[in-house]
Amino acid sequence: MDTASSKPADLVLPVAFEQQSTAAQQGTARRLNLQANVLEELWRAAEAESCGLSAEEFSVVLASVGERVNHGLPPGVLPDAVQMAVFFRSLHLAELALAQACALGREAAWEIFLRRYRSELVHAAVSMTGSATLGHDLADSLYAELYGIRQAAGERRSPLASYSGRGSLLGWLRTTLVQRWRDHHRRTHRETPLEGFDSAAPAATPIPAKLEQLTAALERTLRGIAAEDRFLLSAYYLDRQTLRQIAQTLAVHEATISRRLKRLADSLRAQLIENLLSSGFNKAAAQEALGADPRDIEINLRALLQTSQTSTFPGKTAPTATGETQ
Repeated sequence: MDTASSKPADLVLPVAFEQQSTAAQQGTARRLNLQANVLEELWRAAEAESCGLSAEEFSVVLASVGERVNHGLPPGVLPDAVQMAVFFRSLHLAELALAQACALGREAAWEIFLRRYRSELVHAAVSMTGSATLGHDLADSLYAELYGIRQAAGERRSPLASYSGRGSLLGWLRTTLVQRWRDHHRRTHRETPLEGFDSAAPAATPIPAKLEQLTAALERTLRGIAAEDRFLLSAYYLDRQTLRQIAQTLAVHEATISRRLKRLADSLRAQLIENLLSSGFNKAAAQEALGADPRDIEINLRALLQTSQTSTFPGKTAPTATGETQ
């Protein structure tokens, strides 16, 4: 089964075929030991052209996958051309081509990926976390990671480069989502001293004074963000618009909106904690306050987020708001 590393920075996509020397291209053909008509058959079966992946690039992908798992044979066994062809035909070729084209940053591939898997990712994340908000955050975080991280050397890195096509891409995505959720859970849930488990703690009762401070800190935080950021938050979290709808409104790519929302959520959390600390909370109390039940907080989020939210979008109209948040 394919699994994605929990350290995406360790994954490096193979060099694009057009960037290889003639000798390297010939080396790829020798490594595959397949006739040109078989390679073309595999490329067409994968519908790789629709993903923006050339036959030569797909050959590089196949060579890399085959060598990684020795074409499905026991270690030390050298495959012949027939065994190679049988192995490659057993792969999820279309999904392999799509994943590798996405890892290379091909826009055509990303459009296909979003149509096929975006809603599945969100649905799986919401089911996994038991929360619409946490689920959307988790799915957006994974999507931004899948889109690729550019390192200082300019090298594109994406977990999708590790997908080998031996299992379904949807299964791989769900497995990766589970890994990221576990990583998040480990980061946010620290070990509790043993004495904490001696008896069940009574349910926490909100303290009105603390809730007032939390509400005031939240208002200060939201009033301090830019109009464009208020628009993004309102459109995504209150109006439940999709990333595609928001991207069309702002005339940018979906991935840009996803990354912007992720950075914005992280920034707001950090700013809210700072505001709570300045209100007299200690660090532990500030972290605990972030887990307060939203129903205990009397605040009109829509009014705060929609204040002058369209001022930075000349010529564009923000989506119409309906109703108040609960």
